[in-house]
Amino acid sequence: MIPTLFASLAQISRTPERWHRHKPFAAYRLQFLRKHLFLAALPTLALLCFFPSVSADEHPSPPVVLDLNLHGVVEPILATYIDEGIADAERRQAALILITMDTPGGLSDSMQDIIKHILASRVPVAVYITPTGARGASAGFFILLSADIAAMAPGTHTGAASPVIAIGGWQLQVDETMKRKILNDALAFLRSYAEKRGRNPALAETAVTDAKAFTDKEALDGKMIDLVAPTTDDLIRQLDGRQITRFDGSKMRLSLANAKLTPFELSGRQKFLARIVEPDVFFVLLIIGVLGLYTEFTHPGAIAPGVIGGICTVLALYAMQLLPVNIAGVLLILLALALFILEAKYTSHGVLLAGGVVSMLLGAMFLIRSPLTAGGVSLGVAVAVTLPFAALTVFLMRLVLRSRAWKTQTGREEMINAQGIVVTPLADGAEGMIRIHGELWRAISNQPVPEGKSVRVVKMEGLKLYVEPVA
Repeated sequence: MIPTLFASLAQISRTPERWHRHKPFAAYRLQFLRKHLFLAALPTLALLCFFPSVSADEHPSPPVVLDLNLHGVVEPILATYIDEGIADAERRQAALILITMDTPGGLSDSMQDIIKHILASRVPVAVYITPTGARGASAGFFILLSADIAAMAPGTHTGAASPVIAIGGWQLQVDETMKRKILNDALAFLRSYAEKRGRNPALAETAVTDAKAFTDKEALDGKMIDLVAPTTDDLIRQLDGRQITRFDGSKMRLSLANAKLTPFELSGRQKFLARIVEPDVFFVLLIIGVLGLYTEFTHPGAIAPGVIGGICTVLALYAMQLLPVNIAGVLLILLALALFILEAKYTSHGVLLAGGVVSMLLGAMFLIRSPLTAGGVSLGVAVAVTLPFAALTVFLMRLVLRSRAWKTQTGREEMINAQGIVVTPLADGAEGMIRIHGELWRAISNQPVPEGKSVRVVKMEGLKLYVEPVA
């Protein structure tokens, strides 16, 4: 509409003769065009009001670098945390995901889950082994090489990534064919992304085949990592303006000037579950669970020990499926429980008790020791749990054994051997009345008993007592 109006004005301006000849009509037409031009400009002005004005003093928001921590054994809870962090970085449209790592390795399934999310991430991922003295061994080596940027701090090391097959902490001995199959599968998985990341696959494979480890300088010279940085700030500074190649082959230049480092913390649920799978907490839960169930079985009706023991046992079983539990450690703990029970039943002058304490301490030490994890139950926790457990087990078992010799205090069994006083004389074979516990009972005696004499109950049939005189 607007171009048509401007064209009409231009036509009028090019015909001055017609303007003077038909001046009234031309003036009316020009007034009409001006009115419609004003009305047509109003929507345009209204639309411009919705767009914010850009001031020279305003600055764009700084790029976001999301910081994730991969510290400790690589296990399912930590893998879930990394996956959620990557998803959160994509929602925030972060400029970079920084995973700081210090791990001895862990479970292969959790490692593969982390690597799959790193490779599929729409946000560039940098894996940084830090601080000085940290390591990215075993599963950590695979994760390091999967990142868009692989970096290490001075004094760190990585590698030693030979696959280990273990069940319950016991390393399995497999035949040569199966061993080659597992090894080749790990090598193929490493090559599938290491080559696309521009790493040195030939040198990286030696960490799997020969369990070779590398310092930060050796990894940099061998083209397995991209750079060495002493601090996180220095790493971000070195990455600013750096061009990288994504896993899909696309080129990208990082813009990290004045970047804002934002930590991504574990959720409350993840923190709770992460605590459960700690070796010390797992051992405490296991012992409390066993003690609670043992108390409920030996003292039925207590209820609270059974409920607490059941909950702790379920939590311990959950942790057991995640941790490399050593079967020998579990058997030693069960042996200790058996020795404590025998100590309560037999007189051994403390030999069985001492053997149980030693057995439980050894079981705690062996419980989580395996090639897949860096630590186990600490000695302090083992001693602090074992001694009270031994004392309570022996004490409760002795209460159970003593209770078997106690006379029944209620019911028919209570009346047997109970003594009473004759109220109505008892003739030979005839019924009389006696008083027991303040109550009157019908009684029969096989010999005469005068009033006021004491008798003892020998049998009870219904509400009738059979008694005999007390000598």
